[in-house]
Amino acid sequence: MALIEEGRVCIKKSGRDAGSKAVVTKVIDDNFVSIITEGRPRERRCNVRHLEFLNEKTDAKDPSKAAAYLGINEKQKPSPQQKKAQK
Repeated sequence: MALIEEGRVCIKKSGRDAGSKAVVTKVIDDNFVSIITEGRPRERRCNVRHLEFLNEKTDAKDPSKAAAYLGINEKQKPSPQQKKAQK
């Protein structure tokens, strides 16, 4: 079982998102991966030393499934008509 692989669930150990769950979306090299976290759903690069990998795995090929696993609701941008209604 490879520990660093796409779809692996982990916990951030350091940084702004420390303590939050994350999903590995892409393996860049031996030291870096691309992840999405509960707090910030945008993909970002992270050092593997800053992650604690869990024995859970999800489908990372579909980013919406990975986001749903973390409980992230994808927010849609409001249309111009909705912006006018808010004013």
